[in-house]
Amino acid sequence: MDHLSYKTQYLNKQSANKGWVIVDAGQGSLGRVASEVAKILKGKHKPSYTPHVDCGDNVIIINADDTRFTGRKWDQKYYLTHTGYPGGQKRTSPRELKAKSSTLLVERAVRGMLPKNRLGSELFRNLHVFAGSEHPYAAQQPKELTLNI
Repeated sequence: MDHLSYKTQYLNKQSANKGWVIVDAGQGSLGRVASEVAKILKGKHKPSYTPHVDCGDNVIIINADDTRFTGRKWDQKYYLTHTGYPGGQKRTSPRELKAKSSTLLVERAVRGMLPKNRLGSELFRNLHVFAGSEHPYAAQQPKELTLNI
C-alpha cells in the first residue's frame, strides 16, 4: 500500500522551461537589481523551482552604465582580489572598476549572490550584461521585466 498520496515532481535539465528576460540596470540601486536578477537566474520565481537544477531564465541586463549606489559607496566601498603571491592583495574601488568596464560591476554583484558551486557557475553563464541599450538577443524575443524596487 502506498502511504503517500502524491509524489514530489522534480525538474531536470530537459524538462526545464527556460525563457529570456530583459532587465534595465538603471531601475534601482545595484544591489537591489542584482538580487532580483539572481532570483530569476536561479528560477526561484517559478512554481516548478528545483534547487539542484538550472531551471531559471536567461537574463539580459542593459544600461549597465546607469548603475547606481546609495550613499558614498563609489568612494568608500572596495573590492579585494589576490594574485596568489605574498603581498599580492589588490584593492579596487567601484569607480575604478566602472572606468575599466561598467559591465564588471553588475557581473560581480550578481555572481556574489549565486551559489558558490558548479551550479552557480552554470547559472552565471545565463547572464548577459551590456553597457548600453543595444543587445544581439532580439531573436530570442525576451520579455521586458520591470522590478518593483
